[in-house]
Amino acid sequence: MSSKTSLTALVREHLEIARRVSSGRSAHTVYGGHEHVLRQTLIAIAAGRDLAEHESPGEATVHVLHGRVRLTAGDLVWEGLAGDLLVVPPERHGLSALEDSAVLLTVGAHRRGA
Repeated sequence: MSSKTSLTALVREHLEIARRVSSGRSAHTVYGGHEHVLRQTLIAIAAGRDLAEHESPGEATVHVLHGRVRLTAGDLVWEGLAGDLLVVPPERHGLSALEDSAVLLTVGAHRRGA
């Protein structure tokens, strides 16, 4: 089964939500879920807000779709602009929006029993 999703429309929609809600964030699973190995989630973050430091979900990348973000892991820092792909380190990390931003988080989870 194939399908098509407009990431541009999702970015616009979820940035509007992120600007309105108290958390400053909005997310939408674009593909996958717990029953799939691959999961892709669009995350919109209002300027000056962040995803607090958290454990690594496994192999993951962050594709910056809009804006400018900062990925931190301990003393390491990477900044990404629209079009950049950041590899999420396999350790605790956080993501901050330096301006209104949207990213596509792609995670490859390990199957149980594999």
